[in-house]
Amino acid sequence: MSEVRHNWTKEEILAIYNKPMMELLYEAATIHRQQHDPNVVQVSTLLSIKTGGCSEDCGYCPQAARYHTGVEGNDLMTVQQVKAQALRAKSGGSSRVCMGAAWRNVKDGPEFDQVLDMVRTINKLDMEVCCTLGMVTENQAQRLAEAGLYAYNHNLDSSEEYYKEVISTRGYQDRLDTIDNVRKTNVTVCSGGIIGMGENIEDRAGMLVALSTLNPQPESTPINALVAVEGTPLEDQKPVDIWDMIRMVATTRIVLPETQVRLSAGRTQMSREGQAMCFFAGANSIFAGDKLLTTPNPDVNEDMKMFEALGMIPQKPFTKKVQPQSVEASESKFQALGEKPKWTRPDHKIERNEEAKQKAKMLK
Repeated sequence: MSEVRHNWTKEEILAIYNKPMMELLYEAATIHRQQHDPNVVQVSTLLSIKTGGCSEDCGYCPQAARYHTGVEGNDLMTVQQVKAQALRAKSGGSSRVCMGAAWRNVKDGPEFDQVLDMVRTINKLDMEVCCTLGMVTENQAQRLAEAGLYAYNHNLDSSEEYYKEVISTRGYQDRLDTIDNVRKTNVTVCSGGIIGMGENIEDRAGMLVALSTLNPQPESTPINALVAVEGTPLEDQKPVDIWDMIRMVATTRIVLPETQVRLSAGRTQMSREGQAMCFFAGANSIFAGDKLLTTPNPDVNEDMKMFEALGMIPQKPFTKKVQPQSVEASESKFQALGEKPKWTRPDHKIERNEEAKQKAKMLK
């Protein structure tokens, strides 16, 4: 079995990433088979429960209110709407529902209470529940855990150095602090990033250093290929080359041997053969459904056809960790504290983000 290391250096990871492709694939595939069933893929459905109107300036995101991307903002979905979507996802082969809200951070109040009810409802459907809601405090993480949350997603996005070239409204340490708050509960961590934002290979290695030195390492790591959306600061970025995606997946598998590596955004730009190579290289999780929050995703029927051609099957829920038990709101030990944490707001400016903001003002 491959050893889980928490002391990887950038130089070591770069040496792996730059190996001849066949050597890299062989090493990654070997480790993958030592730790996982290569014919089983965990299937998740990503559901945007509150779309658009976000105050952040993430250069890749069409949900940022300051950019003109054509994304219409919606209020928080109802519990019944979410339940209906979860049942649809379950019938399509998903074992997990990941609910995303376009928030900077969680705020105590009626909307968060509603999200907690959504978590309880989906968990009672015997599905894994994941949330991505922005930064959370320890008490908020504990309330999510009590409700039955299985996983919390909070991506690092890139290396700490390149992060400052993409986002100026929050700090990298806030990401790490949120993950630390989640780790104080029984909720698993999902954290990864995006390639194709203009970063260099050193930045990709830097992100993997940050993820691999977390102890424990994330149970799930999404590797996203940027989907360049018109109106965002990164609208002119060229699509990620499939070989770069395969290299990134393989390197992630080697550095994070026990983690489920998720093939995430950008799959519509990949051929079935390219995706198969990613699975061979160590990816064993995907998002299914026609949308990932606001960007296109392959049709679930097409995914099932691909699985059939490859002899792969969806992973059953709670294979890696037992199902958490939901505590009803009336019996909760953790109550809203009305916290107002001072998450950082770096004071630097990103030129392309400012240009996209000014362009949006003109169009509006």
